[in-house]
Amino acid sequence: QVQLADSGGGLVQAGGSLRLSCAASGRAISTYTVAWFRQAPGKEREFVAANRWSGANTLYADSVKGRFTISRDNAKNTVYLQMNSLKPEDTAVYYCAASPDSLLVYRSPYSYAYWGQGTQVTVSS
Repeated sequence: QVQLADSGGGLVQAGGSLRLSCAASGRAISTYTVAWFRQAPGKEREFVAANRWSGANTLYADSVKGRFTISRDNAKNTVYLQMNSLKPEDTAVYYCAASPDSLLVYRSPYSYAYWGQGTQVTVSS
């Protein structure tokens, strides 16, 4: 069993940066597919970024490409999401997710068995 604890959210002005962290416990996730999703009020949970194949492959939603970077530190069993040039439309609760399956449909939240509790990111204009 894997437990995920995400943190690092907060209030930031447009154009600012935040780094989210997702600390895993219970099992090493170095070979897991890991991802970040976000959910704004009244909207469905949407894919943001994923890292799979033991870190060899990263994928991003078009809306964050070039601004966000997903990375992992296997020694710390932790996944990060560096968010730069933040926009008000990035405001949402951000969730980390993990799955031992390397061939899953990475954009679908239903593909992931393990989830963090969520961390709020608010970007003011």
